[in-house]
Amino acid sequence: MKFNDFTAAQIRIARPTDKFDEVIDFYEKGLGLERMTDFTGHRGYTGVIYGLPGISYHLEFTKHVDGSPCSAPTHDNLLVLYIPDKQEIDAIYDRLKQMGYDAVEPENHYWKEKGITIEDPDGWRVVLMNTNGI
Repeated sequence: MKFNDFTAAQIRIARPTDKFDEVIDFYEKGLGLERMTDFTGHRGYTGVIYGLPGISYHLEFTKHVDGSPCSAPTHDNLLVLYIPDKQEIDAIYDRLKQMGYDAVEPENHYWKEKGITIEDPDGWRVVLMNTNGI
C-alpha cells in the first residue's frame, strides 16, 4: 500500500494491559477474533496478536513483568468492527453478555444507529457496527 511517499505493508495497533487474561477472553472468546500468534519473554513482555484471515491489520495486547497500565482515554476512542450480518452481531453480543459485558451508551450517537458499543475489561470501547445498508 502506498500513500504519496509512504509505503506500509502492514498495520498493527498495540496496547498494553494489566488485565491480560480478561482481555484475551474478551477479544478471543467473546468477539471471536482469530489469534494469529503470541509471544513470551521478549524483554519482559508477553503478548497476543489477533487478526482477520488474509488481511494485514492486527490488534496486539501486551503485558510487562513490571506492569502495563493503560486506562482508556475517552469514551470516543473506539475499535469499530464493521460486520455485514446483523445475526452475527447479535450472536457476538449475546456471547459477550453471557460473559458479563453489556452494551454501553456511545458518546457519539451515530454508533447507536446500527451498532452496539461494549467496553472491554480495560474500559476501551468496541463497536459492533452493522454495514447492511451503509
